Amino acid sequence: MTGTPGHRAGREEPPPAELREAMARGLMEQFPGVRVWYGEATGAWWAMVPLRSGPRLVEAETFQQLRDAIMSVRSRG
Repeated sequence: MTGTPGHRAGREEPPPAELREAMARGLMEQFPGVRVWYGEATGAWWAMVPLRSGPRLVEAETFQQLRDAIMSVRSRG
């Protein structure tokens, strides 16, 4: 397998660290109680979403997919 270590083939380059942090903060403000981060080792976006049934860990390839996934699990949660 070739490519940058920690990044899956076919993924877009991640935004710069400062922008990723600002994006994560924005989602955490939009969804209080949700913890959001970009996984340097995985090259994926992650969120820990608190639900009545217990916390749920969500992974997505893109920031927008993570936002959509958070909304989806919260609506079902």
